[in-house]
Amino acid sequence: MDPQQEQELAHGLGAGNPDAWRSIYDAYAQPVWQFVGRLIGGTSADLADVVQETFLAAARSAKTYDPARGSLWFWLCGIARRHVALHFRKQDQQRRVIEARTRLAGQARNGTATGWLEDRQTTASGALESVELAVLVRAALTELSEEHGAILTARYLDDCSVEQLADAERCSSTAIRSRLARARQAFRERFMHLSSGSADDRVGGPS
Repeated sequence: MDPQQEQELAHGLGAGNPDAWRSIYDAYAQPVWQFVGRLIGGTSADLADVVQETFLAAARSAKTYDPARGSLWFWLCGIARRHVALHFRKQDQQRRVIEARTRLAGQARNGTATGWLEDRQTTASGALESVELAVLVRAALTELSEEHGAILTARYLDDCSVEQLADAERCSSTAIRSRLARARQAFRERFMHLSSGSADDRVGGPS
């Protein structure tokens, strides 16, 4: 693609022109596919997912593209590299979850280790004393919604009281307890899924 074409497309991106985005996709879909394939392996089953995530991210940030900082190709390559790195981080987390689950051999779900899920412990410190359980607890927390993850972290890892949370959120203690109950249920479902591996071993997969 010559500089004049790039300049026109860059202007189109800044203006939110969908035709400009389609032109970029048509021009760069195959090169990006090949680029990602060289980084993670051309036969990787995850290749299509990484390419898709790359273009979705590029589409979301299209209006921020600045031609003064590099060509469209290098912009797309930078986004692709970030998503390849994310892919490998997810793979590493998946491996650690599977290893932790294997070492625990089903003990991760015992009531002592996860009593905080029933609000029988004020913190999750007991669970985190075990490296294996800590891996599963943290993996489950990262997969919750922002609201659920934040309130559970504040209550059980940072040891904030219900009253402190209510003050911070400017709501009643009853409202906080209700939110905690919903968050614990969401966490319990994801934690049990990760610790049993009965449905989908992929971290971030359906629960």
